[in-house]
Amino acid sequence: MGGKCPHRSVKKRRYSHKQFRRGKFLVKGDDAVYDELNKPEEQRNALPVDEDLPGMGQYYCMHCDRYFANVTVRDEHFKTKKHRKRVKMMMGPKPHTQLDAELAAGMGMPDNGPKLMSMI
Repeated sequence: MGGKCPHRSVKKRRYSHKQFRRGKFLVKGDDAVYDELNKPEEQRNALPVDEDLPGMGQYYCMHCDRYFANVTVRDEHFKTKKHRKRVKMMMGPKPHTQLDAELAAGMGMPDNGPKLMSMI
């Protein structure tokens, strides 16, 4: 009756929990990246030196919101399919925001229309 669990090998293929959560929550939303890309050059800030980021925070892809260790890794990233899809998506119409989602779900401000008669 004993033996190996039939689902034992599945556990090894999953992402680690820490890596999954980091990828999910540390990336800016599409609407924030879109707004950052559409700012004029004068309003964009220079990248500050940050020891905690890869490559001291100097090698950054604005479209994907990712930092890279050096120029060659960043340039290789620019050639990937994932980056090209992201660039194409950011060139299109503005992505939906959280406010749009809430209004579509009926969670926004109630619109009861104008008052027709006041009861005095």
